Amino acid sequence: MSNSLKGTLLTVVAGIAWGLSGTSGQYLMAHGISALVLTNLRLLIAGGILMLLAYATAKDKMLAFLTDKKSLLFALIGLFLNQFAYLTAIQETNAGTATVLQYVCPVGILIYSCIKDKVAPTLGEIVSIILAIGGTFLIATHGQVDQLSMTPADLFWGLFSALTYALYIILPIALIKKWGSSLVIGVGMVIAGLVALPFTGVLQTTIPTSLDFLLAFAGIILIIGTVFAYTAFLKGASLIGPVKSSLLASIEPISAVFFAFLIMNEQFYPIDFLGMAMILFAVTLISLKDLVLEK
Repeated sequence: MSNSLKGTLLTVVAGIAWGLSGTSGQYLMAHGISALVLTNLRLLIAGGILMLLAYATAKDKMLAFLTDKKSLLFALIGLFLNQFAYLTAIQETNAGTATVLQYVCPVGILIYSCIKDKVAPTLGEIVSIILAIGGTFLIATHGQVDQLSMTPADLFWGLFSALTYALYIILPIALIKKWGSSLVIGVGMVIAGLVALPFTGVLQTTIPTSLDFLLAFAGIILIIGTVFAYTAFLKGASLIGPVKSSLLASIEPISAVFFAFLIMNEQFYPIDFLGMAMILFAVTLISLKDLVLEK
């Protein structure tokens, strides 16, 4: 198998795994596990595993990284807020809708970059912004201007998830260049999980141990949704490049919609799919521009 094909398959599998992860979280929250508790467990368990993997390959950097004050900022604002906002968005809507709304994030980063660099957006970027806004409007209203198809809280958490996802991407750029992604993400997750521990109620929560709960936990925390997906995506990105891998990983919201329908019996309407397609096309346009620049 060529490196290109191997990288493509790994990235696509990672995107599908992330989609299943969101639905696993929805299942757990629908059966009594709060978004705060689930966020805390995911940060501590998945972060601990990733940190151990990082320690095995870069133990000399571990202690030095812990003294970097920027790691705490990223852990609390980039990691905890994003994980909590995304899971709350799933709890308020469903895994498919929440994941698609989070994908408004690249458009937000584009707008931020244009303002920061004082550069006017290109025609393609303007089209991307319009598509993303239009797609969000269709999902939120089903095309009816005078009413929302979701509550204001639903829409808030979906868009807030996109905002925190942007912070998750922007904040650790310098840290990852200096220390490496596994170390930054793994240690950041553990720091965020430990700081949040007294406030989330996880210590007072009884976790069921039935097979369906264990499978769902494996989906969002252990095997599929975090550790496996993360390592598969990083390996795929190393083989085909970050831009191509990010573009292929856009299968995540499609996967999330499919699993939300299959496992949670969520109902979607044709206009929902139109809105989702508009947002994904907006992200694709931005990624294709980066792909051209990369060449």
